Amino acid sequence: MERVDCVVVGAGVVGLAVARRLARAGREVVILEAADAIGTGTSSRNSEVIHAGIYYPTGSVRARLCVTGRDALYAYCAAHGVEHKRIGKLIVATEEAQLPRLAAIQAQAAANGVDDLRWISATEAAVLEPNLRCVGALLSPSTGIIDSHGLMLALRGDAEEAGAMLALLSPLERAHRAADGFELEVGGAEPMRIACTTLVNAAGLGAWAVMRNLGGFPANRIPPRVLAKGNYYALAQGRSPFSRLVYPVPVEGGLGVHLTLDLAGQARFGPDVEWLGPEDYDRIDYAVDPRRADGFYGEVRRYWPGLPDGALVPAYSGVRPKLSGPSQPQADFLIQGPEAHGVPGLVTLFGIESPGLTSCLAIADEVAARLA
Repeated sequence: MERVDCVVVGAGVVGLAVARRLARAGREVVILEAADAIGTGTSSRNSEVIHAGIYYPTGSVRARLCVTGRDALYAYCAAHGVEHKRIGKLIVATEEAQLPRLAAIQAQAAANGVDDLRWISATEAAVLEPNLRCVGALLSPSTGIIDSHGLMLALRGDAEEAGAMLALLSPLERAHRAADGFELEVGGAEPMRIACTTLVNAAGLGAWAVMRNLGGFPANRIPPRVLAKGNYYALAQGRSPFSRLVYPVPVEGGLGVHLTLDLAGQARFGPDVEWLGPEDYDRIDYAVDPRRADGFYGEVRRYWPGLPDGALVPAYSGVRPKLSGPSQPQADFLIQGPEAHGVPGLVTLFGIESPGLTSCLAIADEVAARLA
């Protein structure tokens, strides 16, 4: 049986960042990816936003890693030529009753270390974005957009340059604890068995299955799995009427039906929150139902009254691996090292949804620290 030092399961943005971090530290790394390409899951089905770290509870893993990861990601993109733009974001109150919530968001951001969030009046907001309707807003200059695929290609290149190896179409089917690490059974066209000393589960939507298939892992350390589908719609014609991202005050399960821009200047609206049932978990349908757009018009027109009828067409959808469901407080990222589950050489990552892309480099540092 072939033996390697480290195996990272999952070649999304977090798995690639972890592999890069470990390989650059001198570790021998193999990345196992079940799909035929990198980043085909949550990493490529999101808003492609670099978040500032505004909304997350102070002291949470999310807040800490988002703020640290944001700065690291901007520096990484600049150094590696990953296309991105620090275009800013407006968080808008569309009625007077929402202004206290806006003030609470500003206080939360300050407590998290976001020091450039600025309150602006409706008049100031209209000067910045003439098509916007609001009664007050917060301006976040640190929010940006990024080419997520370009980022993943850069991370993969760095990892491989440092000696990491990527195995596509190589699903981890079973794993067993051994005296000196783990023995893995890998499927695909050419099944194989490999042994490793260190195992990192960064499988995203598949993280739960990986741990269920790891013999000897305590079942009480596997959290409940909750999946939420988010649907996005694009403008049928024309460029965006806005030059910045526009977010309403947050809603249960997400950040509301917001307007984001891609690097070409095209507008996207979403995501909504469509809670999936357990019967959907193993066969996710990414198709976007055109009829769900009907619910978008009213939400978007709260801040953009000029949205024409029939202007929204299906774009894409993504599924978020969550640890909390409807009417529950938003759960934190769950990064478990040996200190949590008692299995030497193992780090598991659960519930790495937004702001996982923003936080990817900081998450990689966190994983490395758990293995030190």
